[in-house]
Amino acid sequence: MSDSVRRHDGGSDRPATGAASRDDEGSETPVRPPEPDGLPVLGNVHSIAADGLDFYERRAAERGGVARYDVFGTESYLLTDPDAIRRVLVEDHATYVKGEMPREQLGNLLGDGLFLAEGERWHEQRTAMRSAFFRERVDEYGDAMVEHARRTVDGWDDGDAVDLHETATGYAFSVLAESLLGDDIERERETVRAAAESITERFDMRRLASFLPEWVPTPTNRRYRRRLDALRGAIADLVAERRAAGPPADPGSADDLLGTLVAAAELGALNDDELVDNAVTFLFAGHETSALGLTYTLHALATHPDIQERVRREVAAFDDDPSPAEVRGCPALTAAVDEALRLYPPVHTFFREPTEPVTLGGYRIPAGVVVSLSPWVVHRDDRWWDDPETYRPERWLHESPSGSAPSGDGSASGEVAVGDDAPGPAVGERPEYAYFPFGGGPRHCIGMRFARQELRLATATLLRRVRLEAVDEEIELRASANTRPAGPVRVRIHELAE
Repeated sequence: MSDSVRRHDGGSDRPATGAASRDDEGSETPVRPPEPDGLPVLGNVHSIAADGLDFYERRAAERGGVARYDVFGTESYLLTDPDAIRRVLVEDHATYVKGEMPREQLGNLLGDGLFLAEGERWHEQRTAMRSAFFRERVDEYGDAMVEHARRTVDGWDDGDAVDLHETATGYAFSVLAESLLGDDIERERETVRAAAESITERFDMRRLASFLPEWVPTPTNRRYRRRLDALRGAIADLVAERRAAGPPADPGSADDLLGTLVAAAELGALNDDELVDNAVTFLFAGHETSALGLTYTLHALATHPDIQERVRREVAAFDDDPSPAEVRGCPALTAAVDEALRLYPPVHTFFREPTEPVTLGGYRIPAGVVVSLSPWVVHRDDRWWDDPETYRPERWLHESPSGSAPSGDGSASGEVAVGDDAPGPAVGERPEYAYFPFGGGPRHCIGMRFARQELRLATATLLRRVRLEAVDEEIELRASANTRPAGPVRVRIHELAE
């Protein structure tokens, strides 16, 4: 049975990506994509609310790599052509901004932090905090990642049925609290949990109200604003405590991200509002997306016991839980994680807005519209991926040029995994942006290295101690702010002999 929860009919019958018409002088000029086929006023909202992920897949299958749709009168373009995606994120990135739609939807949540900042302010913020994500610094967080995974296992008994999403969310929060925001955030766990619950509810695309502006006084919006205010207040209190204790002399000497942010603010690289905005950004985006990635990785391994056993043999060969450097040399583990991020990308859509008219995929796109870049669709496109809806980590493996076996299970296969610490594609002939779970270009996710290390270390630590058996063989996903499970994702725990 396929691992997919949704399918689309792709392949050779897919429409051509672009089109052109002849102007009066006979030269070709790009044309607009076909009009959306939505309802008056609502546009395509009803279809997106019914199943946003399925809508994206069907729209791409029917209309090609550049497909127009409409949301309450907002002109939007779904982009699933990898070459066009590369142009938006890399080659022509200066022509695009995050735009009004993400700011209207996320402005009160993320403010003027790194995710929504533009131009020079974005560059100054990224420069100020990038030292917190250098490989050497990220490696230092490895002990916390392993220790909290051990504590997670210690809380399980043989035969327990656990909800992976609930477990992974608690784990990811604990890691982020210790590694990036300090132990003091632990006392605000309930505040963060309540805010995350309201954020999920606010952006659940199955609800028509999620497409309404935040100022509309629905019960969901009122609860969202109240809990978000509480979260921002808690972060502001933590900042005040750090300042009272004496901030680091410079961002590079801080022990965690909050220290980095406070030091940057003291130097004038961030103002106080931007400091809180960035702390909220990393707290929400950091633990939510990592939790989803871990949920989907462990579920995929639970439903594929042969692959799970291969990864277990690889990580069990170490005398102790592996270090960040050691998991980078574990090809089966790395491939297992990367394939889960392909099949179930935690971020289903990235958004951009062109600041001037552009041509993408042979179509003319006006300025000021929403351009939606969908990893969900591209990662499941059979033009780029064989058997795309099946979990197949082996697609990420190839023979080492030297033929030597990597550290890990000591096999003589000499396999290595591609894409490590970079957003590149798996083995095979396909465009680079056929795979982009962390975005790409200058604005790729600054926490990419942190997230991938966390997923590998957590998976390795767990599989050295337990075997996972799927209780829920199939999972139903829904589009909210991220790609979330619609219900519990349960596995049964089987303890391994020492």
